[in-house]
Amino acid sequence: MLSRALAGLAITAAAVSMPAASADPEPAPAPAPPSVQGLTPVSPVPFTVADGIYAFSAPVGVNCVVSKTSRSYGCSGTMPGAPNGANTVTGGAAGEPGFSAADRPLFHFDGTPQELGEGTRIGTGTISCGVVAGGVVCDNSFDQTGFVISSAGTYSYGAVNPLLDRPEGTNPYFN
Repeated sequence: MLSRALAGLAITAAAVSMPAASADPEPAPAPAPPSVQGLTPVSPVPFTVADGIYAFSAPVGVNCVVSKTSRSYGCSGTMPGAPNGANTVTGGAAGEPGFSAADRPLFHFDGTPQELGEGTRIGTGTISCGVVAGGVVCDNSFDQTGFVISSAGTYSYGAVNPLLDRPEGTNPYFN
């Protein structure tokens, strides 16, 4: 009986001293998005396709829309490295944009929208979209969310504003 107890104790001690299985390493964070605000603003008039709706095409192979009335924005087309093979991304007045796959373009135009030049941006209110070298970046300055579409990869980003979204019982002004 004593030998069984000692054997059980030895097994328990061995299990406690064994290193814990390591979890997969955290994936690398997405790179910092390019600054939309650093791009040159252009008049949205040539890009107006309907009252308060601006559309543009980008050399990376997407067509994008910014809506003044709904404060929504999005793009559809070729999105290298998009999550789950998505070909559309949309964002709204608040919250991180989402990706989806569709069997047709997200937006219907009578023709291809006018191309927005590299280094320029259009926007309305807190929403801005612009063309950077090799891609498109759209940003909602209200909550620092948006997306990047580029030949190097496609991703959305979002920052948590501690004044708007914080765990219960916490105070952003005191640690």
